[in-house]
Amino acid sequence: MSELQLAVIDVKPGAAMDSQSGLQLLRPRIYGAFRAPPGPKKIAAIVMHPTSNFMGHYLIGPLAERGICCMGLNSRFVGNDTVLLMERAIQDLGAGVQYLRAAGYEKVFLVGNSGGAALAAFYQAQAEQLTATHLPDGDPTHLHQSDLPPVDGLALCAAHLGRTRLMRDWIDPSVTDEHDPLSVDPELDMYDPRHRVPYEADFLARFSAAQKARMDRIEQWCLDRLALLRSTPGAPRDQTFVVYRTHADPRCVDLSLDANARLPGSVWGDARQVNYSANAMGRTTSLTAFLSQWSSRSQADGPTNLARTTAPKLLLTYTGDQSTFPSTRDAWMAAGGARIRNVDIVGGNHYLAGQPELIPQAADAIAEFAHAL
Repeated sequence: MSELQLAVIDVKPGAAMDSQSGLQLLRPRIYGAFRAPPGPKKIAAIVMHPTSNFMGHYLIGPLAERGICCMGLNSRFVGNDTVLLMERAIQDLGAGVQYLRAAGYEKVFLVGNSGGAALAAFYQAQAEQLTATHLPDGDPTHLHQSDLPPVDGLALCAAHLGRTRLMRDWIDPSVTDEHDPLSVDPELDMYDPRHRVPYEADFLARFSAAQKARMDRIEQWCLDRLALLRSTPGAPRDQTFVVYRTHADPRCVDLSLDANARLPGSVWGDARQVNYSANAMGRTTSLTAFLSQWSSRSQADGPTNLARTTAPKLLLTYTGDQSTFPSTRDAWMAAGGARIRNVDIVGGNHYLAGQPELIPQAADAIAEFAHAL
C-alpha cells in the first residue's frame, strides 16, 4: 500500500476570528491525509466532518486497497465548533474537491460519515444550485459557484440527519435556568428515576414539546441579541454563550424506541454523564454559529439537501448504532428517492469501534458503488 500523504490546501478567508491562530488568519489552510493507489488516477473520495479530525479515518486505507484514493480532510474548524459556520465548511470541502480534480482524478465522490453526511448533502445541493448566498444571520456568505465543483456521487455511512435535527432531538428540556447547568425540572428529566423505562407515551410527548420550546427560546434569544449588538455603535457583531445539557435523547436509555441492535448509552459513554459534561455537542457556541449549525434556520439539514441533488447515492446503515436509528435510515431513503440504495452493516456501532471485521464490509460496499459511477 502507498504511504500516507499530506495535503495542504489554501482556502478563502472567512470570518475575522474563525481561527485563533494569527498565521492561519493571514493564510488560511486546511489539511488532509490520503493514500493514492498505484496506477491511473481514476477515482478519489473525500471523507470530511465539520469538526472531527478525519485524517486517520478507518476507510482511508481500505479504500486505497480497493483502488480508490481516499482523503481524510479537516475543515478550518477542526476540533472546535464554537464559531463554525456550515456555509464556510462547505467552502473548505470544495477546496478539497478542487485539489483532487487538479491532481487528475477523473471521478470524485464524497463519503459522508456521521456528521459528515449532512455536510456532504449540503455541499452537493449547493454545488448543483447555489442558494446559500446569505448566512442565517443575514450576512453574505461570499460563496461562488466556482467554489463548489459538483461531485459524482455521495456515500453516507452512520449518517446523522444534520446538526439542527440532532440538537432538536438531544437537547435537555428539563433545564430551568440557562445560566445554571444543575437546574432541573424533575417532571421533564428523563434521567430522574421516577420516569421508568420504557417511557410512557404521555411523558415522551411532553418531553418532545418541551425540547422544541427550549430550542425556540434559545433561537429567539440569539436573534434578539444579534439585533441588539448590530444596532449598538461600537458593539461586536457576535458573542459566545453556553448551552447546557445537550445530550438527552430518550433512545439512549429506552431501547424499545426506534429499536435496533444498539447497546444502552451513547457513543461517548454514559448518556447522563455526557449530558452534564463540560464539553459536549454545541456546548459553547456563538450566536451566528448557533443559527448556522443548530437552529431551525440552518441551511444544512441533511435530507432536505439530499432531496435537491441528482448524483447517485449510497447509504450504509450501521444496525448497532447508538445515535442513528431506523427512522434515520428512513428519512435518508425518502429524501434520496430512486437514486439511493441502502446497505446494512449488521451489528455495526457508530464508529465500527472494536469491529475490525466490519470495516471491509463497509469498504466493499463503497468501492462497488464508486467503481460504478
